[in-house]
Amino acid sequence: MPLLTSPCVHSLVVSFCVFIGSCVLAEEHVELEIWPGDLPVGSVEMAPKVIAKLKSELTQERIRFVDRATVTVYPAPRKIASGCAVIICPGGGYNILAWPKEGLEVAEWFNSIGVTAFVLKYRVPRRNPDRIHWEPMQDIQRAIRFVRHHADQWKIDPGRIGTLGFSAGGHLTVMSGVQYNTKSYDRVDEADDLSCRPDFICPIYAAYLGDKYNDRVAELGPLITVTKDTPPTFMAVTWDDSMRGAQSALLFARLREQGVPAELHAYAKGGHGYGMRPSDNPVSKWNEHLHAWLKSSGFLNK
Repeated sequence: MPLLTSPCVHSLVVSFCVFIGSCVLAEEHVELEIWPGDLPVGSVEMAPKVIAKLKSELTQERIRFVDRATVTVYPAPRKIASGCAVIICPGGGYNILAWPKEGLEVAEWFNSIGVTAFVLKYRVPRRNPDRIHWEPMQDIQRAIRFVRHHADQWKIDPGRIGTLGFSAGGHLTVMSGVQYNTKSYDRVDEADDLSCRPDFICPIYAAYLGDKYNDRVAELGPLITVTKDTPPTFMAVTWDDSMRGAQSALLFARLREQGVPAELHAYAKGGHGYGMRPSDNPVSKWNEHLHAWLKSSGFLNK
């Protein structure tokens, strides 16, 4: 499994060892490719000039081009590790990744409550205008299986692996929970013999939940296929964030109809794109409610 160097170096450093097969990787927040060989059949290749331009626009805050998906591993401190894990999907309209604000900073917070975090660097920008989530969905399905396959090495419970994402990453999180039976790629190795169903999902100010990715109307699109087997769900959103609050409320209603445990926090103010950063708005405390929900739902039980 190739070892990569992330373009974004974060300030928090934790040393740990990961065992992949017979190889021991001793690194600080190691970043691992999740696809062992070629990308899934049908993956769209972008023109070299476009790629060069996107790479030149890379900043510490925004990643504008990803051609091979990775997970950056934030292991929970041993003394407080619960065995729970989460795969984090940063947002950015499926065009960029808000890497520190909706990725690395969130991973640090999860570590503080004993959860091992994997920040997913999924493919951006959009390849297919008619299915803007398709290649990212391949990446999240593969990431869940990849993490589950190596659960013993990371000392996590394969039955307590969830997903959390923001905006477009929130949409991807919902897709991971309602479309896990959709076969988005062909088997590549033994990891793909495992389920890609997350054990819980946490869409935060999720975008694009309407038909044809519309988030300006109070509706849910045909991809939101909630069943009794949809994973337990935690949502946070604001009233003043287009129609995303109304869409989250509709999703909450569908979850209730199917008997799926769910919690929705809809705040009055806050807009969009705040991550976990503090503000004067109560929405900046949404992660405290998430912690309580994870605990009361049993996901943090050792």
